[in-house]
Amino acid sequence: MNQKRVHTPEGVRDIYGLECKKRLRLKDKLNHVFALYGYENIITPTFEFFDIFNSEKGTVSSKEMYKFFDREGNTLVLRPDITPSVARCVAKYYDSEERNLRFAYTGNVFLNNSSYQLKLKETCQMGAELINDPSSHGDGEIIAMALDCCLNAGLKDFRLTIGQVEYFQGLVECIEDEDVKEQLRELIINKNFFGLIEFVESLDIPQAVKDVFIQFNELNGDVDILDKADALVSNETSKRAIRKLRKVYRMLQVYGLEQYISFDLGMLSRHNYYTGVIFKAYTYGTGDAVLKGGRYDNLIEQFGKKAPSIGFAIVLDSLMMAMERQKIEMEADSTDMLIIYEEAAMEAAIPAAAGYRKKGKAVILEKKDRNLEEYIAMASDQSIGCVLYYETGDSVRDLTKGQ
Repeated sequence: MNQKRVHTPEGVRDIYGLECKKRLRLKDKLNHVFALYGYENIITPTFEFFDIFNSEKGTVSSKEMYKFFDREGNTLVLRPDITPSVARCVAKYYDSEERNLRFAYTGNVFLNNSSYQLKLKETCQMGAELINDPSSHGDGEIIAMALDCCLNAGLKDFRLTIGQVEYFQGLVECIEDEDVKEQLRELIINKNFFGLIEFVESLDIPQAVKDVFIQFNELNGDVDILDKADALVSNETSKRAIRKLRKVYRMLQVYGLEQYISFDLGMLSRHNYYTGVIFKAYTYGTGDAVLKGGRYDNLIEQFGKKAPSIGFAIVLDSLMMAMERQKIEMEADSTDMLIIYEEAAMEAAIPAAAGYRKKGKAVILEKKDRNLEEYIAMASDQSIGCVLYYETGDSVRDLTKGQ
């Protein structure tokens, strides 16, 4: 046998057995939260035109996308992000709709990361988008739902950190050179604060702005950090960002979720489409955020419809890794019953299995060709609740009870 045929390419993997069952149950839990908030499911294509995700839309760089061509020569990509796909759908199908729209999605995304990053190239995302709501009330709803997703998944020790893109935008209003602004962004995104200080000192900008950048690494903590961040700035854009964060925090207090919140004014994202509130959820057991989101008021407008929006995505693979390492018990869909039958008992066993299935029971039906001990071990491995053995048409034994 050609061994290469049974292996997956680098960066992707098979999901099977108990892990697959746990993943399906976790998806059900998260979809239940989306439904409780009134979010409708939406499904977008796995691949789209390259222009949906190009640099003007603020998504990932071209070199990180999997690109290919159709028969007409159009450049297509495996989606690296689902939010732009939802934005395209909204612009196409809801172009005249002004009411708030609520969508939830589940799908795989594909990033052509460098091999040394040791990250999966295909991951599953579950997320939600609130369309047409420009208010802090919308921000509060989305963040509250994100927190409920974490809690319903089973996380207890986690933190959702909130930033505000406009705080940074207000600071760089005095800088005309776009390349300088982008270099500042990169240094902050990479948390290279020593490099940030050195670079800022070389710039011809007001000393007051330099002082803020020099303290960027310290602008994180509980709600009191907003007072410090507010006192450091005088421009209206940054101050407005702080006011918005205070409104969001007040809403989360009303939701009763403020204990999970912290703030980081130095938080930025590689997705350039974020325009306001931005947030990430962190927990132990994974090196990256398990949930990321933010406000993107201009993205859908690039597809032809003005629609301020906010949303988030849960990285299911990272969430499951964290839960496993924290030894959080994850439920798995289980089979209710295993029915084993001898040839002579077939006419009794098959109708019995059909009857249980009509009652909503999941039944595995197998003609006996192994020792009963092997079937009992199989039931234990696969979390099967009951094992019935039809030896004859009149003789049924419940092996889980030793009968």
